[in-house]
Amino acid sequence: MTESTFEENLKELEEILQQLEHGELPLETALAKFETGMHLIRRCNQQLDAVDSKVEILLRDEAGNFTTRPFTSADGSDGPDS
Repeated sequence: MTESTFEENLKELEEILQQLEHGELPLETALAKFETGMHLIRRCNQQLDAVDSKVEILLRDEAGNFTTRPFTSADGSDGPDS
């Protein structure tokens, strides 16, 4: 079994949200959908964290060699959530 992509997980989460917003599901079905949605949110967050840890900026040092460093935003924080 292959792991779902972020996009697939997000699409499924959006579908669940639409179903829950209509409020026409039986309580047990709505609860099961909610639990699935919470699992998908955790999975999406894990996938985003994994990508975030891999993002690096390629730089050239004074000697002309390429180096890497962790991504930081324009304000110097470590990404958009800092």
